[in-house]
Amino acid sequence: MKIFDCTLRDGANVVGCGFNAKLTDLIIDNLIDCGITTIEFGNAYGLGAYEAKPAIAPLNDTEYLEIAKKYTSRAELGMFMLAQNAEPDRIRKAKESGIKFLRIGIDAGNGANAVSAIKMVKESGLKCFFSMMKCYVLSVDKLAAEAALLEEAGLDEITIMDSAGTMLPNEVHKYISKICGLVNIPAGFHGHNNLGLSVGNALAALDAGAEYLDTGLMGMARSAGNCPTELLVGALEHNNVATGCDLYKLCNFIDHKLAPAMAEYHYKSVVCPQDLVLGFAGCHSSFLNTFNEVAKNENVPIYKLIVETSKLERRLPDKELITQVAALLKGNT
Repeated sequence: MKIFDCTLRDGANVVGCGFNAKLTDLIIDNLIDCGITTIEFGNAYGLGAYEAKPAIAPLNDTEYLEIAKKYTSRAELGMFMLAQNAEPDRIRKAKESGIKFLRIGIDAGNGANAVSAIKMVKESGLKCFFSMMKCYVLSVDKLAAEAALLEEAGLDEITIMDSAGTMLPNEVHKYISKICGLVNIPAGFHGHNNLGLSVGNALAALDAGAEYLDTGLMGMARSAGNCPTELLVGALEHNNVATGCDLYKLCNFIDHKLAPAMAEYHYKSVVCPQDLVLGFAGCHSSFLNTFNEVAKNENVPIYKLIVETSKLERRLPDKELITQVAALLKGNT
């Protein structure tokens, strides 16, 4: 299972059509440092959109690809590209930058119109991922049949996109199960949060066999946003599913770097890292004042203190116990 972070592509919708160079660097570097290494970046409308849509972002494709060169040895970086924007020279330049994949996107039901784009990507030597946008417009059987057709064109992975955030977990499970039963390539799920079900839908997709789960830091994406990266990591780890991501480091990155940077754009997440950690630990918020006091006095990380104390006592963690745990944390550093 891989977390497929789309903050720097779909998430860019919250600032326009793309992030500036400073934020692009900040987000890529910290995602990798936290252990998330499959990353989609660039113009929110994909490779070629700067000229074709036009979707004018702070940087053009060449400038985004130049930033990526610093990170391609550390992560699997790639770009989204609408099928109609596929051109051999455009794809060649992306390949030369060192990125690992292009993800072709087209509305479900129009898959036959994307076959030539898939072949262009594969001929370039890049991995070709695929997004079946608005997947809910087709029945389970028709969507799965189209996925099988696209696999024959040479895909390396196929993702269904709940572009309107309209699907329920049982529906996601049916779609992914059917696709996984018909194709041999990995399947993925990209959910929006319009019904507040993005995390639940991602978990349903994983249970049905999905290997890629799309996310966005702080839930950033178009409309109601994507499945928040940090919330999905927390939910998976809470369910003993290893993600390879350091949840504490991810939460601290959001608290101290990303959230302050996004405040300039008047953007904030619905669930902040502190509340995420309380849920992850099973700790009632009424105990926060004591945890904060002890963490400050003992100079230990508050989130780890909450989690480790809650492993011992959830019902009534008193100051004495919290202080004892803080001492243990200090001794292990």
